[in-house]
Amino acid sequence: MNPYLKNLNKIEFVLTSACTGACRHCSQGDHTKSGKCLSPHLAVHVIQKVTSHFPIQTVMVFGGEPLLFPEATAEILSAAREAGVPHRQLITNGYFAKSEEKLQSAVNALAKSGVNDLLLSVDAFHQETIPLDRVRAFALLSKEAQIPLRLQPAWLLSPGDPNPYNQKTREILDTLQKDGFAENSGNVIFPEGNAKKYLAEYFTDFIPENPYREDPADLRTLSVDPDGILLGQSLHEKSVLQILEEYHPK
Repeated sequence: MNPYLKNLNKIEFVLTSACTGACRHCSQGDHTKSGKCLSPHLAVHVIQKVTSHFPIQTVMVFGGEPLLFPEATAEILSAAREAGVPHRQLITNGYFAKSEEKLQSAVNALAKSGVNDLLLSVDAFHQETIPLDRVRAFALLSKEAQIPLRLQPAWLLSPGDPNPYNQKTREILDTLQKDGFAENSGNVIFPEGNAKKYLAEYFTDFIPENPYREDPADLRTLSVDPDGILLGQSLHEKSVLQILEEYHPK
């Protein structure tokens, strides 16, 4: 086993860079409204091969907005369930379909996929461009389908900081909690991408660290992007196990 991967336990799939939001706190910067989707066949292959060699505990699908491609999302999560991965996670802003038919179809696909931790991104930043009523409709349908769902807010500086963004986020969370949705701890915004551009005034005295940055000599998470790039190499050109075998921090 590659010693730099001895603690590997998670696979993330950035399914697409396309997004329905335009959030000023987004660490990835601006998104297009449409774009390519990672091949679900490729993602399933990664899951099957990696889980046969490493004790993967979590498979996560996110974006962009992954539910712009609900069938691909469901296929990846189903593969994780079939591979025995205990924690099958999806992060979504809940706004991806205007018709009730498409909304219900996506929820049905998720319910069958075995997703067991749906994190719904709701806060002052998402709701600047994403209508809360449509997000609530998705959440209620998910609840009806018995999909475990938690509210996932983004906090500015800290959850307790009394800035206007956090105050608005608290109002949004309170509205959705009346429907019985649990609140996750969420995450604290760090100054990268759009956050560095649009929220710089808040990061003069305190700069939160990027919680997703890992020690390259002790990788715990594999991240596959929409182009099929993993650890700087293409899964279209090399097998996932070859890429992992060749991985070196340098």
